[in-house]
Formats: sequence, structure tokens, C-alpha cells
Amino acid sequence: MWLLLALAVLAAVAVLSLAVGAHTIAPAGVLRAVFEPTGSSDDLVVRDIRAPRALLAAAAGAALGVAGVLVQVLSRNPLAEPGILGVSTGAGFAITIGSALGATTAATGQLVLAVVGSVLAMALVYAVGHRSPLRLVLAGVALSSVLSGVSLGLRLLLPEVFDEYRFWVVGSLAGREQAPTLLPLLAIAAALLGALLLSRQLNAVALGEAVAHTLGVNVAGVRAGALVLITVLAGAATAVAGPILFVGLIVPHLARRVAGGSVPWLVAFAAVLGPVLLLVSDMGARVLLPVGEVPVAIVTAFLGGPVLIWAVRRYGAAPL
Repeated sequence: MWLLLALAVLAAVAVLSLAVGAHTIAPAGVLRAVFEPTGSSDDLVVRDIRAPRALLAAAAGAALGVAGVLVQVLSRNPLAEPGILGVSTGAGFAITIGSALGATTAATGQLVLAVVGSVLAMALVYAVGHRSPLRLVLAGVALSSVLSGVSLGLRLLLPEVFDEYRFWVVGSLAGREQAPTLLPLLAIAAALLGALLLSRQLNAVALGEAVAHTLGVNVAGVRAGALVLITVLAGAATAVAGPILFVGLIVPHLARRVAGGSVPWLVAFAAVLGPVLLLVSDMGARVLLPVGEVPVAIVTAFLGGPVLIWAVRRYGAAPL
């Protein structure tokens, strides 16, 4: 029942996201533009700009939300989020290197570099810390610090690199719908399906490695599969929308309020609540300023700060 309600809220928010912006369109006009377009200016705005942007926001929100669930379950830490494993930092480092080498002149180049950077960063983190969740987190934090320092040094030495990097790092959906995003969206869809299929085994791993072994679960294989899914989800979302923080932290806590400790239900609710959160944040980003837009990452950070404070006060350093 709660999942059906969440799906209904997602549908309503999606329609509202097509209506809200610098030029407001009535919900009836939105539905007409989607199902019976006449070629009017409102139809063009809805079909060519807002609908692709809403699809991008929904995909990125679902990817970051589910990745946050997987990270928290895998690390047994309610304060963890995808960026802690170095995925976002790896993407940013690859963008910086690509800018220095002149390989990011097109949006496609940025997409490819961000995905490759995410994959390589996660592979290195896994190679160092695959023996335990704590070592994974420590390896991710250490790698993120190193890559961030090197990236900052390159941007300070090369102003043209900084100029290209700053447009990507803001974490905004504005203009992203014009980039070729079919492959990242397909990767996100496949990874979401994989997360649902793996969630039952993660349910056993969440009870502890000893219990999981007793139930016949291949803990090392499940952990490796979850890390691959986290890399694909967070890497693809970061590639198409830039680094958007706190979504992977907020959504699992919201999902846990209605799903309890069941990992399959957590994944299902996160896949719905993530798009709701990012669509609402994107609508706020469009209307907060009288002229122009606020990057959606700023809105999610504004929402995520209180959630992080609440989570720290509620859980502290205790594991899930």
C-alpha cells in the first residue's frame, strides 16, 4: 500500500515538474502536450526540454537513492553515502585529467571520462579494502582525499581546466538533457534491476557475515556484486548530472521509515523516493531565483544538512 502511494506521489510530482518553471504551464496543458501535441510553444517546452530533464532527474534520483541503500547495508553504517567510496571523486578526477589533455570539448567526452573515472576509483578501492566493510570505507576516504588534492592542484595550475571543471562540478540538471544520455540511462535501468535481484542476499548479509555464511550466502560474491552496482549507479548518475550530494543519504532514511529493515523493500522504496526527492529539488532550483536557476546540488545540500544532523543524533557511530 505504501509503495503504491509512493508511486502515485511520483506520478503527480512528475506531472508537476513538467508544469513548473520560468513559464508555468497548467497540468491540463502538460497532459495535452504529452498525449496530443499540436506543435505549440508549450508543447515544445514540455516535450523537448522539461520531459527529458524530468526523465534525467528521475533516473539520477533512483540511481543515487538505491546506491545509498547498498552502501549503507554493505558498510552497516547509517551515515554512509555513495561518495564515501570515491565514486564521485574518481569521476571528478577523470574530468580534470581530461580537461588538461583537451579530451572534454564535447559532452560525450565528459560522460565517458566520468564513467571511466568512477569505475577505476571503485576498482582501486575494492582492491585495497575488499576484506571488510571498514577497510572499504577507509580506502574510499583515503583515495578521495588523494584524488581531490591532485585535482585541486591541477585546477590551480591550469585556469582553463578550472573553467571546464566548474561547469560540470556544480551538480545541475540545467542543459544536461541536451547531452547524449541513452547509454547511462540504460546502465542505470540495468543496475536497478540488478539491485532488486541481489537484495534478498543482501538481506542475509545485513544480519552479519556469520549468519550469512550459515544461510549459505557467498558473502564475498555478494559484496563484489553490490560494489559493481554501486559503481554503475553512482557513476552513471554523476556522469549525467554532475556530483549531487546527500540524495544517497536522505533517501535510505526516508525509505527505512516505511520499509523497516527489509533490504528488498528498501531498494524498492528508494527507487521511487529518489526520483521524488530530485524532481522536487529540481523544481525548487527553477523557481528560487527570479532570474536564472540554482544548481540542484545546492538544494539537495540544503535539504540534506538537517537530515545528516538528525541521523548523527539518532544513530551516532553505531552500525545498522
